[in-house]
Amino acid sequence: MSQLIRWTITHVAPIFIVTSPVTSYADQIYSIRRTRSSAGFSLDIPLIMLVSSILKGFYWLSARFEISLLIQAMIMIVVQMLLLDSSLKYRNFSSSGSGAQRDLNKPFAGTQELDSRWARPYNFWQWRSARPYWTFVAYYTITLMALQLLMGWSSWFSAMQGYIALSVEATLPLPQILANERAQSCKGFRLSVLANWLLGDAMKMTYFFLAASPIPWAFKICGLFQSACDAYLGIQYWRYGAGKIGDPIQDTMVREESVELSDKWKPAKDLRYQ
Repeated sequence: MSQLIRWTITHVAPIFIVTSPVTSYADQIYSIRRTRSSAGFSLDIPLIMLVSSILKGFYWLSARFEISLLIQAMIMIVVQMLLLDSSLKYRNFSSSGSGAQRDLNKPFAGTQELDSRWARPYNFWQWRSARPYWTFVAYYTITLMALQLLMGWSSWFSAMQGYIALSVEATLPLPQILANERAQSCKGFRLSVLANWLLGDAMKMTYFFLAASPIPWAFKICGLFQSACDAYLGIQYWRYGAGKIGDPIQDTMVREESVELSDKWKPAKDLRYQ
């Protein structure tokens, strides 16, 4: 029995860890594209995972931890870029203003996520156009590259990279938890994502503590915190479910689409009899 557990940890866990970015977020990306709406999904999730995964890649250059964790970070970067692109592309329509004008400053207003009480300095990660998001990711990567060239030799700098990267990743569930609490609903957050997070936590914790090769304690401590947050997300899903929210934004979209369709199929007036 112990040999079977060790074989599973050695062979199955790394495969699950490497493929977890795809299995966790592919359904969320598909759902956003299918419904043409990212309401209910926290835009901070791509931010957290991009910041953490890019930094984790530079951390590997100094720490040389398990290669499966590095591959996971690289795949995660690609997946989160696709998720960010989809989330920005399918932002909700504003219920205020004329016509179908997009409220670009509040891309997820349906969950009250960007309430004025939560305004950020310089509207960070709440910008009107998509370009600043990609500019931030590019500048962030270039800055880390420069720091790696200047200070990559330092052991304390390497340790700081690891703890920052994994601490940021550990906060991943927090924006979604806050959005769910304010909306009193988990609508827009896919159950498949939550299931993969919980399954991933179980697999990662087993791998971190029972793997034959040493895993840095930064991974273990931050993993435990993230597992606790994911468990609370599960409690939220049990409490609130994915039922419909009384979303005036969605109602506005439906009304506008109905007007457009009625105008499209309205018979033209015959001016000869006027």
